[in-house]
Amino acid sequence: MNKPESLTNIRIVLCQTSHPGNIGAAARAMKTMGLHQLVLVRPKKFPDAEATAMAASATDLLDQAIVCDTLQQALAGCHLVVGLSARKRELTHDLVTAREAASQIVQVAASQPVALVFGTEMSGLSNDELIQCQLLAMIPANPEYSSLNLAAAVQVLAYELRQAALTPTQDDTPAFPLAGHEDIEGFFTHLEATLIRIGFLNPDCPKRLMPRLRRLYARARLEKEEVNILRGILRYTHQAHDKIFPPRDL
Repeated sequence: MNKPESLTNIRIVLCQTSHPGNIGAAARAMKTMGLHQLVLVRPKKFPDAEATAMAASATDLLDQAIVCDTLQQALAGCHLVVGLSARKRELTHDLVTAREAASQIVQVAASQPVALVFGTEMSGLSNDELIQCQLLAMIPANPEYSSLNLAAAVQVLAYELRQAALTPTQDDTPAFPLAGHEDIEGFFTHLEATLIRIGFLNPDCPKRLMPRLRRLYARARLEKEEVNILRGILRYTHQAHDKIFPPRDL
């Protein structure tokens, strides 16, 4: 059964926010729904008086906010990363509604940290930011005018998360711990290096192989033990290749 306590495991990440007022308004939106973890990636202005003014009585979230230089730092320790996207992108992960995403987030957050990531006001999440997510969420707004202010988007997702947390459901908590963000990124680094080593991937012309593989493994929701197995396979693949084709000394 979902519980409101699961909200404490949910991290709201704002990437490269241009207007400090949006940070304050997002903090207020979060607090009204019981969310308290705010992480900022390279905000243009923070701290800032406008952020404080827009936060109203949620300035404690601003005081506790963590500021990071990279999205990877902001996602440290998370076992599910969901990015907000206004549309389906080419070669990106599954796109679900905000309500569907909230249900999945709350299930994982019952036992493990989760991050919900928002992009810049003008362009949303970049491709490099999107590939670090395992799932994409969208707000099914009016297709003729779907533009939402950043803080308004945070409010919609925060509301859906609270509703999902308060709704009794069958216990779908993962039986085994999902792999953490660092484990997943370490696996992809290892996978890319191995594919280059065995000649399957040309680093000078990588095309779309790695984005396709990221999408494939994102659908699998890898557990920590599964990542360990896959990395073990990669190590043996590397060793077997070097026995057949010994590296040449330059």
